[in-house]
Amino acid sequence: MLTVAFPALAFDTNCYVLAPSAGEECVIVDPGIGVEETLREVLTTHRLRPAAVLLTHGHVDHVWSVTAVCGADTAAYIHTDDRYRLVDPLGNSNPGLVAMLEQQFGSKARWAEPTNVVEIKDRARLRLGGMEFEVLHAPGHTEGSVMFGTAAVPDGIRDQVEVDRTMLSGDVLFAGSIGRTDLPGGDHGAMMRSLRDVVLPLPDTTLVLPGHYHATTMAHERATNPYLTDLPA
Repeated sequence: MLTVAFPALAFDTNCYVLAPSAGEECVIVDPGIGVEETLREVLTTHRLRPAAVLLTHGHVDHVWSVTAVCGADTAAYIHTDDRYRLVDPLGNSNPGLVAMLEQQFGSKARWAEPTNVVEIKDRARLRLGGMEFEVLHAPGHTEGSVMFGTAAVPDGIRDQVEVDRTMLSGDVLFAGSIGRTDLPGGDHGAMMRSLRDVVLPLPDTTLVLPGHYHATTMAHERATNPYLTDLPA
């Protein structure tokens, strides 16, 4: 699987581009703040055509560029419980964040809702861009936070670590940490249940591509991540 990852201009939110190979359709995951130029370069370099945009949740740092990326035709996929966030993610954001965006980009922060939005639910299977993804609902960071799993792995990764599947974990699981639960819509109890019931059952051979920071594996996180090692039964 061709996999390109790069950080957005704010909050180091990871944007991912996945495709079976160069010259084919691709899936874009979490197009955050200011990713459009880099994304265009990636699509041009690898001759890729967007088939869909997957959103792990509705926070503005993960969805800011979704409407520009989708245009009028490409669908954006988001869990039903976070669908409301696409109506006005700025209105659900801290005023300080909005002010920062306006200062950084030199204009008033404006939002336009995507034209084509597909609501998804737990355990849905999506066939997109020649790849198949399973939706795992894992609330806690937001009500509709999800992880997207696929049996494919990035090209060359098996030469570095023992993995046989990939999980795009959004802000559910990071290398050594988890997403915060003190923002509107967050729920610490729900996060603990998601870690116990959704994250911990993942095989050790799962490559984890998180919404922030670097990639990791379930084997490593199971052994070292304090939020998993100290998880109550």
